[in-house]
Amino acid sequence: MKIEIIRDGKAIAASEQKNETYLVFQEEYQEGDTIALYPESKGFITLQLDAVLGRATLYADGTPFLLPVPFGQKHDCYHESVFKGCKHFLWARNAYEWEYDGYRNLALNPYDAHENSALFPHAKANIETRGESVFAARNAIDGIVASNGHGTWPWSSWGINRDPEAELSLDFGRTVAIDRIIFYTRADFPHDAWWTEGTLSFSDGSEIKAKLEKKDGAQTITFPEKKVTALKLSHLIKADDPSPFPALIQLEAYGREC
Repeated sequence: MKIEIIRDGKAIAASEQKNETYLVFQEEYQEGDTIALYPESKGFITLQLDAVLGRATLYADGTPFLLPVPFGQKHDCYHESVFKGCKHFLWARNAYEWEYDGYRNLALNPYDAHENSALFPHAKANIETRGESVFAARNAIDGIVASNGHGTWPWSSWGINRDPEAELSLDFGRTVAIDRIIFYTRADFPHDAWWTEGTLSFSDGSEIKAKLEKKDGAQTITFPEKKVTALKLSHLIKADDPSPFPALIQLEAYGREC
């Protein structure tokens, strides 16, 4: 297991140990810096790459995870203290089986980003409002469910730029068994609108029409267990409301490892 801070193409700090490693980086990050995590193999990793973002147990496909340190508007979807300051603690280890072998939210990854192709789950969308980080797909799986506002953290959301063709895809990176989806739609009324329906398409070829309502809080749908590697949310139908701004705060997918 290895963690590096890469600047101008070179590792300026690194730590490598078998099974578990940590790095204390005693500098301010500079624009262009990248956090790199090199897992030992495919499998589950428990990590903490920022003190504020906290720990997460994620599935690694065995390739390097590269996270560009966000600056400017790319930082707006994070708490103001994330990746800030002159002391940073980064840590990772191979996960214990009991950390992932149970019923849990399989759609949680506070470390997701556009550039992520190595740590799962991973969210992506065909449309994000103005390309701004506060409306990026990653916000729908970051674990933050504040929905009574809009804009910067903690109200960052997946924004669809008023486009009815918007789609959000969630890749689990392996086969999982799920039977419950929980939606949190943005509820900054009257600024916001809401959806009355969305279609969930699963990698097994099945579809579910999810009925939604005007609500500040969880909206749950349950179904017989499906073994899937991915899902997609699409065909979002906006309510007949003057506001043109529906948005998704969080999508949670509950189940178990196969």
